[in-house]
Amino acid sequence: MSIDASLEELRELKQRALLGGGADRIEAQHERGKMTARERIEMFLDPGTFEEIDALAADFDNDEGERFFGDAVVTGWGKVNGRTICLYAQDFTVYGGSLGEVVGTKIAKVMDVAMKTGVPVVGLNDSGGARIQEGVGALAGYGEIFYKNVQASGVIPQISVIMGPCAGGAVYSPALTDFVFMVEKTSQMFLTGPDVILSVTGEQTTVEELGGAISHVSKSGVAHFAASDERECLDEVRRLLSYIPNNNMDDPPLEDTGDPITRRLDDILSVVPGESDMQYDVRDVVERLVDNSEFMEVHEFFAPNIVVGFGRIGGRPIGVVANQPLYLAGVLDIDASRKAARFVRFCDSFNIPIVTLVDVPGFLPGVSQEYGGIIAHGAKLVYAYAAATVPKITVILRKSFGGAYIAMGSKHLDADVNYAWPGAAIAVMAGTQAVNIINRREISNAAEPEVERKRLVAEYQKRLEHPYIAAAKGYIDDVIDPVETRTKIAHALEMLRTKSVSVLPKKHGNMPL
Repeated sequence: MSIDASLEELRELKQRALLGGGADRIEAQHERGKMTARERIEMFLDPGTFEEIDALAADFDNDEGERFFGDAVVTGWGKVNGRTICLYAQDFTVYGGSLGEVVGTKIAKVMDVAMKTGVPVVGLNDSGGARIQEGVGALAGYGEIFYKNVQASGVIPQISVIMGPCAGGAVYSPALTDFVFMVEKTSQMFLTGPDVILSVTGEQTTVEELGGAISHVSKSGVAHFAASDERECLDEVRRLLSYIPNNNMDDPPLEDTGDPITRRLDDILSVVPGESDMQYDVRDVVERLVDNSEFMEVHEFFAPNIVVGFGRIGGRPIGVVANQPLYLAGVLDIDASRKAARFVRFCDSFNIPIVTLVDVPGFLPGVSQEYGGIIAHGAKLVYAYAAATVPKITVILRKSFGGAYIAMGSKHLDADVNYAWPGAAIAVMAGTQAVNIINRREISNAAEPEVERKRLVAEYQKRLEHPYIAAAKGYIDDVIDPVETRTKIAHALEMLRTKSVSVLPKKHGNMPL
């Protein structure tokens, strides 16, 4: 065959690959309100940067039906904001995006490329699940992908974007990655569908109620972000990538934000009420702290009594963990503990300093919390902070009581710099609770019990509910003027840029899971 004929054959094969399952199936995809795999890649990556690999991969052992070159996934690399990433996009127009041996091999291969080159990997998921016709070969493909997910964990960032169905064993790969994005009304994740649940348990539900974006970002916590459409979703993935490094050996990307670190928070005391039991939105504090008020919240609708997310101070990315007095008074419960612990672990894996803002009354009491394992879940948060070796800066805004004081980035868990505002209360418990225990007899024997109780509370607060005992013991490095909080944090971050920690040799710790 002449070179011209060979080139013509190559062009024809690649054109077939570009069409995926064909024009009719592409149109059907559009009618569902969804883009094709290649359209998503084109929208997501910087223009003209996509380099495809395995476009001609196909199952030559299968002589039944039409052969689709590239099969049901598009893989390769490209750039996002000028930085290289690897990605794969499942193609629902080919066999419903189902995963067979060829698809599994292609995804595993591009993940290997990402690990070898030290760049993030992004998966655009839109699949009907395992290709039943291939039997155990399809299951083997999933297993290999799961293995790659685990090997890549903590080495390169892994982001899963759910843009269609993701069911059965397929959901475990996204669950093994660092962040999960979903699109409202067009993406779903579940192990077993509504029909199976109805037949086994008798429970009636819909696909959207069971595995839709809103369910997973607010109830299960499996997904971190929900977007109204695919374009918004991909834009948010690009935004997330701007805060995180390429791999665990790199520093997060520095950006000139033009916001001076000496900027004072002159109105901060109008945001945070002096009374410790009054509500406020801690995001108003966070947005004043970070550069240009730009804060990307993670898990916004799950466990809203704690806020986590990314911002910058002095152009350097930071991870923020903050109690949220607007919900449940900012108390730590099961979901808040595991949400914060997971976020701290990610930041520590990828060299992102952690800034903790504390305003916590304690751990949530209750039978359901105890039966649900609050002890083990709270221990996850303790473990995450204690194990983290990145710069850790903690500011106590109003109160920090009991075990929650320890868990929220305290000096005792090896935080580097700990500040407190002048009105901060640090104690085993609040005086309103403490006197009912330690002064029970005096109160019950008093002529006017309520008057005596109030007197004892005021005495307790004056004696113990302040930051100066902790400061005297070195547990608080400084009691600071609230308006200087941003500058103090920025200076601490600058000092900690050269932080180096030696850890005891071990294979790995046994984190409470």
